[in-house]
Amino acid sequence: MSDRVRKTLFSEEMKKDYTILVPDMLPIHFDLIIRIFESYGYKMELLHNSSRSVVDEGLKHTHNDACYPALLVIGQFIDALKSGKYDVNKTALLMSQTGGGCRASNYIHLIRKAVSAEYPQVPVISFNFSGLEKNPAFRLTPAMMIKFIYAVMYGDLLMLLYNQCKPYEVNPGETDKLLKKWQDRMGKLFDNGKFTGTKKHYRAILEDFAAIEKTGEKKPKVGIVGEIYVKYSPLANNHLNEFLISEGCEPNVPGLMDFVLYCAVSDAIDSELYGRKGKRITAYKIGYKVLNKFQEQLIKAVEEHGVFQPPHHFEHLRRCADKYIHQGVKMGEGWLITAEMAALAETGTENIICTQPFGCLPNHIVAKGMSRVIKEAFPEANIVAIDYDPGATKVNQENRIKLMLANAKR
Repeated sequence: MSDRVRKTLFSEEMKKDYTILVPDMLPIHFDLIIRIFESYGYKMELLHNSSRSVVDEGLKHTHNDACYPALLVIGQFIDALKSGKYDVNKTALLMSQTGGGCRASNYIHLIRKAVSAEYPQVPVISFNFSGLEKNPAFRLTPAMMIKFIYAVMYGDLLMLLYNQCKPYEVNPGETDKLLKKWQDRMGKLFDNGKFTGTKKHYRAILEDFAAIEKTGEKKPKVGIVGEIYVKYSPLANNHLNEFLISEGCEPNVPGLMDFVLYCAVSDAIDSELYGRKGKRITAYKIGYKVLNKFQEQLIKAVEEHGVFQPPHHFEHLRRCADKYIHQGVKMGEGWLITAEMAALAETGTENIICTQPFGCLPNHIVAKGMSRVIKEAFPEANIVAIDYDPGATKVNQENRIKLMLANAKR
C-alpha cells in the first residue's frame, strides 16, 4: 500500500468562510502577521491549546524520529481539530517553511500525513518565501511581504520592551495591558496603510513603555537562544519567559529579524564559498541589504531614545561568529546561535539558556558544542543547555534553570 498522501488544496471558495489555524510560535509577532492576513480577507486564529493532550496527539501521529517542534505543531493541530471548537469541513492549517536543511522544512509533509488519517478534507497550507509550494488561493504579494517585514520589526521592538519592563513594573499587569494596546493599534495601522512611519511609531512605543513605573532595582539578565521554535514558543519551552520573570530575572531574547537576516545572508555566503551565481543570489543579496537597513533604523531609534538597551546589530553578530565558527555552518540555526551567545556575554548578559529539541544534532553542535569556547572567552559566562522533548519534565527543566540562576545571583 502506498504511503503517498493526497494533498487537499486550499481554494478561492474556501477563503470566504474557512478558518485557518496557526501554531503558537511567536505570540507577539504572529498576532501582527495574522492581522495583516485578515486585512486581505483571510480568517485566521492563533492556537493557544497547551494541555497534555497536545503532546499525546503529537506522539500518536508522528514517529519517534520526529523532533519535538514537529511533534508539538502536529499535536496542537490535531488537538484543535478534535476539540469541537472548529468545523473541520471549514478549517485549514497553516505551516511556515524555511526551505533550509532542518527537518522543519519537512513538517508540512508530516502534518499532511497525520491530519489526512482522520481529516482528509482539511487543507494544509505552506507559508514560505522560498517557492517550496505554491497555492493559487494563498498568494504572498510584494505588498504583503513588505507588511510582514514591518510586523517583524514592530514585534521585535514590543518583545524587547516588554522584557525590559515586565520584571520591574510597580503596578502588576501594566506592561501586559500596554503590549495589548500596541498590538491592537498596530493591527489598525496595518489595516489603514499607515504603518510605514516607523520613526514616529517607534518613538511613540518607546515613550509609552518608558512611562511605566518601575522599581529601579537591578535583576540578573538571562539570554534565551536556541532552535527557533523552542526558543520562542511558550508551548515548546514551558513558558520559559514567564518563568524567568517569576524567578526575579530579566529575559533577553534576540529578535526574529536576526533569524530572517541569517536566512537572507546564507545564500550570499554560499555564493562566495561555492561560486554560485544567478538571479536568486542577487535577489538575496539585495534583500539582505534592505532588511539590514530596516533593523538599523530600529536600533537607531532605541539608541536615540536612550532608556532601553537596544538589540545587537546583525553585522556585529556576524563578526562575533567569525571569532568562533565559520558562517558556512548553517544547518538549523547554525552559526547564529554561537554568535548570539557571544554577543550576549560581551554586553552583560552572561547568563544564557540554550533551548534545544532533544536529538536536534545541528543545534547540539552550534549551541551546546560551542558553549565551551564562549566560556573560554568569557569566564564569567553562565551557560546551560536545556533539552525539550516529550519525556523531559517541566520540574526537572526548571530545577536545572534554578541552579543556574542561583549561581547568577551569587
